[in-house]
Amino acid sequence: MTDRSRYRAVGIALAFVFACQACGPSAGPSATAPGSPGVGGSAFPPGAAPADAAPLHIDQVLFDDFTYANVKSLERHGWIARARAGWPGARDAKWSKAGISFIDDPARPGNRLVRLTASTDGTPRGTVQAQLCQQRKFLEGVYATRIRFLDDPARGPDGDGLVESFYTISPLKDLDPAFSELDFEYLPNGGWGRPTSVLWANSWETARIEPWYQDNDATAVDGGMSGWHTLVIQVMGGINRFFVDGELVAEHGGDYYPESAMSINYNLWFIADAFIAATGKRSYVDEIDWVYHQADASLLSAEIEEQVEQFRAAKLSFSDTVPAWSPQLPSPCDL
Repeated sequence: MTDRSRYRAVGIALAFVFACQACGPSAGPSATAPGSPGVGGSAFPPGAAPADAAPLHIDQVLFDDFTYANVKSLERHGWIARARAGWPGARDAKWSKAGISFIDDPARPGNRLVRLTASTDGTPRGTVQAQLCQQRKFLEGVYATRIRFLDDPARGPDGDGLVESFYTISPLKDLDPAFSELDFEYLPNGGWGRPTSVLWANSWETARIEPWYQDNDATAVDGGMSGWHTLVIQVMGGINRFFVDGELVAEHGGDYYPESAMSINYNLWFIADAFIAATGKRSYVDEIDWVYHQADASLLSAEIEEQVEQFRAAKLSFSDTVPAWSPQLPSPCDL
């Protein structure tokens, strides 16, 4: 039996265990998938699932509803809150765990959101950015998130070159053709050749940081996007397909199809040399409701949203049955 077949079997067994949590003590303890950060605490609480609940599809699935009290509890589920210096953004800017926080969802009682906060006084040394990274073990399949982009700063003057991102990435070696990156990047104040708000959908072949060089396929979706959106990236059959709220906005393939295992990431950062002249401190935020990945699948937005509602109805706030690679890969959170 191959590793992937073995883990698929484990995922099916987990679905049976989760669906039977309400059956009583004889159902046995909850299980943990080998090579994952664990699903302990993600199964139904005792008595939470009705006896006739349909089995949930959790085979090779990462789902996180971000129902956390603090960063420490988040990190127990395979996430890394970045504190390491480096690219992207202005040289000497900081990355801080303090930029990751959790708030109650005002639109959905009982729901929690993760908030990323970045701030600046217009100088690199006075700039603090935020990033969140999941383990590096994802490749083909579907990636999705519900995210709230915001055009205006939470405080202070507006106009800085800001990037609000949901993306997947592998470690970058100089001009490495095996480098893989797929990203949605929203620039509320424009940038990279666009004077006003734009969402970029990008697929990468390779890059060099210094001197800067990029080889990517980039599609611009012009216009403001402040508010909640469901973003989906399908990676199957040699084609990367990018969807916003169910609408296909970009297709890339060929050399730009990923070939290396990637991590799942969010970040909020400032474009170097794109600060406004104002010296007052300002801060910007975006917010995330949930993230979903299913390996070797190409689900549409509506199908993913239906899955998420099923998870929530079953009070499943986190599950990870996506196997780690063998040997397990390092998961840097520095790009």
